[in-house]
Amino acid sequence: MTAHETLITLQNVSLSYTVRAGMFKWSKHTPLKDISFDLHRGETVGIIGRNGAGKSTLLRLIAGILEADGGSIVNHGARVSLLSLGVGFVPHLTGRQNAMLSGMLLGLHKDEIAQKMGAIIEFSGLGPFIDQPLHTYSSGMRARLGFTVAIQVDPDVLLIDEVLGVGDEEFRTKSTAEMKRLIKSDKTVVLVSHNIPTVRELCDRLVWIENGQVKQIGPTEALLQNYAAHPAVK
Repeated sequence: MTAHETLITLQNVSLSYTVRAGMFKWSKHTPLKDISFDLHRGETVGIIGRNGAGKSTLLRLIAGILEADGGSIVNHGARVSLLSLGVGFVPHLTGRQNAMLSGMLLGLHKDEIAQKMGAIIEFSGLGPFIDQPLHTYSSGMRARLGFTVAIQVDPDVLLIDEVLGVGDEEFRTKSTAEMKRLIKSDKTVVLVSHNIPTVRELCDRLVWIENGQVKQIGPTEALLQNYAAHPAVK
């Protein structure tokens, strides 16, 4: 792969499903409709929008967890890793066991994860808690573990769903520094966040999702000005 090469192409992507609307009634819900954009090697893209706009659903489509029922998503040979709290973790298993399971789900061999376990424990700062059940973890501890495992996978495309805003100040500082390291490399990062300062600092361009559709795509600063002025945001 070369710099600026297209890694993933989304063309008129839509997702619909039926939901119960009453005792004997069903209605069609379309969380995403006609989404089109490309992801290029080495760029950092922010996905912004109100709660319920479809941002997290979009990441799951890109990751291949959900399958679109309209349009197409073409992965041009990129390894994709989704970092989202609660995804792929089993509460009754220990942190170590969850790290092994999560790493394998993300494409690593069991032996590779075992070799990286020391680095996972050190970066996450979990220490002896790594062998405690996940249900005893705080949201910040889960974030530490999830982020650390995801970066060990060394993906071409890293999808991050709100995780940078969770946890203590030490974790936020550490994870943001790691994000900056990835950004300076040839990795592609897609970030869903409501934290405007973080988006402004890290992202090259933004995709604004409103009511399941792309409202605007453009350079970060110019798009944030339009976003802030939009009545729905206030």
